[in-house]
Amino acid sequence: MGLLSELKLAVPWGHIAVKAWGSQKNPPVLCLHGWLDNANSFDRLIPLLSQDYYYVAMDFGGHGLSSHYNPGLPYYHQNFVSEVRRVATAFKWTRFSLLGHSFGGTVGGMFACIFPELVDKLILLDSTPFLLDSNETENILTYKRRNIEHTLQVEASQKSPRVLSPEEMLQGFLSNNSHVKKECGELLLQRGATKVATGLVLNRDRRISLPENSFEFMSRELFVHSTRSLQANVLLIKAMSGYYDVRRTNDDNKEPVVFMVDTLKTILRERFQFVEVPGNHYVHLNEPHLVAGAINSFLQSQSRMTHSRL
Repeated sequence: MGLLSELKLAVPWGHIAVKAWGSQKNPPVLCLHGWLDNANSFDRLIPLLSQDYYYVAMDFGGHGLSSHYNPGLPYYHQNFVSEVRRVATAFKWTRFSLLGHSFGGTVGGMFACIFPELVDKLILLDSTPFLLDSNETENILTYKRRNIEHTLQVEASQKSPRVLSPEEMLQGFLSNNSHVKKECGELLLQRGATKVATGLVLNRDRRISLPENSFEFMSRELFVHSTRSLQANVLLIKAMSGYYDVRRTNDDNKEPVVFMVDTLKTILRERFQFVEVPGNHYVHLNEPHLVAGAINSFLQSQSRMTHSRL
């Protein structure tokens, strides 16, 4: 399935860049990338998926080829959720599915709870629909402060974007993304960096370089309450060697993820499917064939099972 088009959707601060595969006559699937990634995250997966759908992968604001927010306008999780609404409105979708990796899954999950009537299916790739504050409660005020201070520091800085050689850019990217294969890092940088006279500069807005500038944590009580509002069928694909917490130091504690899966299973019942696959956090990009079958089955079938292992 070849790339159909590259589009720029107008928004008050500039544009949201999207790339699309397939026919607009087919049911739409909006693809949401992870934190600091971009729409190229889905380049190797979408060609393996059913051609009966129209796939649109967007760059969140400040990522990829999308415009940066205006100076003085901060990035918050809710802003990214509202961008999904803007894209759906631009395409005049009244019902669509969401496919989200990592941070994109938490954005998609929140959207599906706020606008439950719009979302048919929600597919989470090594992600959960929200982030629990289980390990974060005592830090949340610190994160809010750091968000404000970091944003002000970046806006006050007069430094030009750092220029690196393609080799330096790739090595730096891979050192910060140990789960990404070299060829996949190159693919993400095709959209995530721009050529200048002396090398490459990253496209992304420096204001989103701290996770607390983009993520939002939720209590267990609110997680349960929000899950009850979901009308969508939900597929959660968990990579066996993937991440379990936005703070990697907490990855040994699997209990929050177990709680979230059990809650989804209890509330959604036959509308929830949980699949474990071999691979790491970027399995959809490194080894897309390991997740394509489960996604295709989920998109095309109304029957649900609660747990499987591929």
